[in-house]
Amino acid sequence: MQTAIPQFETERLILREVLEKDIPSYKKNFIDYDVIRWLSSAIPWPYPENGVEDFFENTLLPNQGKDNWVWGIFLKEDNTELIGVVHLWREGRPENRGFWLAKKHWNKGIMSEAVKPVLNYAFSSLGFEKLIFANALGNVASRKVKEKTGCKLIEIREGSFVDKALKKQEIWELKKEDWK
Repeated sequence: MQTAIPQFETERLILREVLEKDIPSYKKNFIDYDVIRWLSSAIPWPYPENGVEDFFENTLLPNQGKDNWVWGIFLKEDNTELIGVVHLWREGRPENRGFWLAKKHWNKGIMSEAVKPVLNYAFSSLGFEKLIFANALGNVASRKVKEKTGCKLIEIREGSFVDKALKKQEIWELKKEDWK
């Protein structure tokens, strides 16, 4: 079953479905070692030349709305440049959500603002009772997003990341009743 990807607006942001026209800004803002280093080692580094196009064509677009939802993050002042994404998926690995944000927009509270409507949607419309999140141990910015949204740290375990020096991950939980 496919679910349409709703658009959300916050004070500063527009979150909408990621489209092929977003590939140039996705490439510009995602292919940056400082952004990618914190992500799962499933992400290749160095990033392949056509990696974003392949991801869109083979993974993102065919699965969008089928237990897999990806919102592009856009500033209201420039709603043409994708500056990050919030990715939600039904089947945990162990996590149900991932995100990334262009480095030039770090430390401005953008991701904390962006994840809130996605969490509302996950619990109110998609039927999630709990969500599991993960981040590399030491990724303070990602940890802060989880803390600001009421998540509880439940475990620290081994992890594998693009940055091979990162060996552990924090596992977080957010239950529907705690979000409300």
